[in-house]
Amino acid sequence: MSSGQPEIVHATAIAMKDQGVLLLGPSGAGKSDLALRLIDRGARLISDDQTELLRSQNRVLLRPAPNIAGKLEVRSLGIISMEHVSDVPLRLQVRLVEQPDRYPMDRQFETVQGVDIPTVAINAFEHSAPLKVEIALQQLLAQEHKS
Repeated sequence: MSSGQPEIVHATAIAMKDQGVLLLGPSGAGKSDLALRLIDRGARLISDDQTELLRSQNRVLLRPAPNIAGKLEVRSLGIISMEHVSDVPLRLQVRLVEQPDRYPMDRQFETVQGVDIPTVAINAFEHSAPLKVEIALQQLLAQEHKS
């Protein structure tokens, strides 16, 4: 049962451990490339380039935009088809920036469809970027488990 209107955002989404991670940034920031590297590490594609957000009770679900479901842009190779998942709860946002803060002062949140979502900033093109996304999600889940 949904409690909000769907919203399409310019973002790529992947599922890790059945948790949704939304990769946000301008064109060329590395959203699709980082998603491909995370998929290589065991993540699953939700959507590339356009992601539908839908508020469902106290969470936000991630879905592919219907016209591009199961498609991923791989620069130099074009658009490829791959398996995808849908209706995965959003747990973490990753803002892709050139110069992230070295030591963020406190935990960051952004409000998405009325729900506060933990948000981190990383450079998608660093070799360690996929691992940083995995660590951020692991830390989030560990903190929630302690609560």
